[in-house]
Amino acid sequence: MTSAEEIVPSYAKWGRIAMQKVMEKYPSADVIDYLHIGKEVGTVHSVEKFKLWLRAVDNREFGVFVDISINNETEEIVDIQFTETDR
Repeated sequence: MTSAEEIVPSYAKWGRIAMQKVMEKYPSADVIDYLHIGKEVGTVHSVEKFKLWLRAVDNREFGVFVDISINNETEEIVDIQFTETDR
């Protein structure tokens, strides 16, 4: 048997934050899909990368790339970047 801690991926915390921040930025849209693209590890900061797919109230669908820059030592968020895409 494996514990729940072993099953939860390391990026889960950042994925929850990415979804929360996208819902704050686009309050009238629904998140309909979520993808963890990967992690870029730097010497001081690392970037967790996500793509969320949203549906607006007018049924328009679009993607939002979310890059969360994190301090490697403190795990504090340094910056969050949003980039819209139509694919």
